[in-house]
Amino acid sequence: MANIDFSAEIRALRATYESIERVTDVEALKEDIAELSERAGEPDLWDDPSAAQKITSRLSHRQSELERLTNLAARIDDLEVLVELGQDEDDADSMGEAAAELESIKKALKDLEVVTLLSGEYDEREAVVSIRAGAGGVDAADFAEMLMRMYLRWAERHGYPTTVMDTSYAEEAGLKSATFEVKAPYAYGTLSVEAGTHRLVRISPFDNQGRRQTSFAAVEVIPLIEQTDSIEIPDNEIRVDVFRSSGPGGQSVNTTDSAVRLTHIPTGTVVSMQNEKSQLQNRAAAMRVLQSRLLLLKKEQEDAEKKALAGDVKASWGDQMRSYVLNPYQMVKDLRTEHEVGNTAAVFDGEIDDFIDAGIRWRTDNRNAEK
Repeated sequence: MANIDFSAEIRALRATYESIERVTDVEALKEDIAELSERAGEPDLWDDPSAAQKITSRLSHRQSELERLTNLAARIDDLEVLVELGQDEDDADSMGEAAAELESIKKALKDLEVVTLLSGEYDEREAVVSIRAGAGGVDAADFAEMLMRMYLRWAERHGYPTTVMDTSYAEEAGLKSATFEVKAPYAYGTLSVEAGTHRLVRISPFDNQGRRQTSFAAVEVIPLIEQTDSIEIPDNEIRVDVFRSSGPGGQSVNTTDSAVRLTHIPTGTVVSMQNEKSQLQNRAAAMRVLQSRLLLLKKEQEDAEKKALAGDVKASWGDQMRSYVLNPYQMVKDLRTEHEVGNTAAVFDGEIDDFIDAGIRWRTDNRNAEK
């Protein structure tokens, strides 16, 4: 603690805060809040509940964003006062409190700085995450379930609501596939760096000879569709199949054919939903996810065309983006950013913020290099 140069540290905090404030454009943020507050106060707001919810949700997020900035500025000021008092009175307890608060403010600024990097077209959206077991048999299905728990725990740690929309269980253990929503602003921009192929290496608990097994799972992240998005799908381009939903091990959890599978015939895109109670609800949820996937596909095709015209056809993402090794040593390593940790249990329990932050910075650097 005696080695901390608080004056230099506080100057650095202020410099970082000011750069974040410039990028955020506080005046534009205040104008947005004023406009949304006016719309939220209109007497006919709830005539359209869906639109009203969008407005009130966006207003709440914008207000939280401004409050977060304001609170951080106040915390830096308070830290400076605390340090002055502690030094004047030679108070070890105050200086210890100041050291802890310094680290806390650094972390808050780092988190806020990462959010300023989320400037993609759909980055502000909520996210739909799909996980699919790949090569590796039952170990891959088990790995898919481990990844789903990891992301749900990550969302829980941040207080982000989630809704599981579809789960297809494997026969012996784990999941063939699963789809869930993360209902938080910037969920898509944040989680989209998790998309790709994940690899697990471990002694298989399903191998009676105790051999090491390598298995794979794919993670897909798409932005949630909004009413303002112009994605129209003609009825003759969709095939609808209904079936009976099931639980783990083939157990029937529904005695009616309420599960729905939509196939977009031109692209071959397939979406299944079975977690709602009625066929109508499952069909509506499936259609929303199908529209979201087609929206992203449309954007990817447009981006690919632009890159082809510019003569740049290199892929930004490799097939395999992260390895989780549990044997013969323990390590989780991102193959794009080189970020790695040895505490694999913490990662599988949802402590993946450092991986996400590194991924967002890596993606931003790559986008800037391509310009």
